[in-house]
Amino acid sequence: MDPEALFVYGSLQFPDVLFALIDRVPDHEPVAADGWRVATLPERVYPALVAGTTTARGYLLTGLTPEEWRVLDTFEDPVYELTRVDLNDGRRGWAYVCTTESDVGPDDWSFENFEAHELPAYVERCAAWRQRYENRAQAG
Repeated sequence: MDPEALFVYGSLQFPDVLFALIDRVPDHEPVAADGWRVATLPERVYPALVAGTTTARGYLLTGLTPEEWRVLDTFEDPVYELTRVDLNDGRRGWAYVCTTESDVGPDDWSFENFEAHELPAYVERCAAWRQRYENRAQAG
């Protein structure tokens, strides 16, 4: 199955993060998915998408290249599984969904709090990760 669209609900909503990881901001539009919750992850600044009774809001990224998918798949934490989710507008998208055995926090993740307090340092971490990724790819 060829992943054609990615539903992003956390740090990948931010253009600076996408640019640090894949050197561009793909086409995107706001979407939502009922039956999901964007939860905090203990000791992490990025969130988890878990089944819930609320609506997860984010963006649908389209036009990702195979190499961009490889970068994002490698970047994403092992607590996630790429899963198909139904969106409120009738479409479906892939999303990095938290595995059931992962420990999620009781609180909802805050886009605004992340933007105000975590974003600049997180973008730097993403850029450093990307450099390591490229160095490994060149080495071998």
